[in-house]
Amino acid sequence: MREELLPLFPLAVVLLPGNKLPLHIFEDRYKDMIGQAIENHTEFGVVLAAQGGIASAGCTATAEEVIKRYEDGRFDMLALGRRRFHLRSLDQEIAYLRGEVEYFGDDPGEAPEHLRARALEACSNIESDEQQPFEANDPHLSFRLAQRFNDLMFRQQLLMTTTEEGRLESIIEYAPAYADRLRNAAHMRQLAGKNGHSHKPPKFEDR
Repeated sequence: MREELLPLFPLAVVLLPGNKLPLHIFEDRYKDMIGQAIENHTEFGVVLAAQGGIASAGCTATAEEVIKRYEDGRFDMLALGRRRFHLRSLDQEIAYLRGEVEYFGDDPGEAPEHLRARALEACSNIESDEQQPFEANDPHLSFRLAQRFNDLMFRQQLLMTTTEEGRLESIIEYAPAYADRLRNAAHMRQLAGKNGHSHKPPKFEDR
């Protein structure tokens, strides 16, 4: 017997377990899909949409809160990442994609304490909207730290890594260069704002 198909939401996003994802739902097909998930308390899959296709692995989500509903049927909501999956096949018989998936988790084993401490230190200089403090003993600390990175390919790599130790090692290696890029980008924006001089460019008036 064929397993129930998972509704899929392709986005330019990589969702990870335990991470929150704000969504603005406006297309009819996704209003229908997410509406059913809300009503039935079921999951839908978030997969990275890139280069004319979708990634082979993603993360399920549940609707945690509907923040605002609009008169035309649109709504804002907050989703929460749940389970990782490999995509085995696609079904396009209805308005939105569905997939036959295989769920996966981590291999047995825990990350050593010194890796957790090094990962926390490596991410300490990267600004984040995350308000809650990180807990070093969180068994999925890497997924929490990943919220500080907007590099989709790196986040997808973390999604597919099946040990906490491996994810923390990747973060430790990647974070310094990422922090440098952020600082360089901020510096370039500052220079651009000055128009190459020591003063800001003139303000243009609407005519």
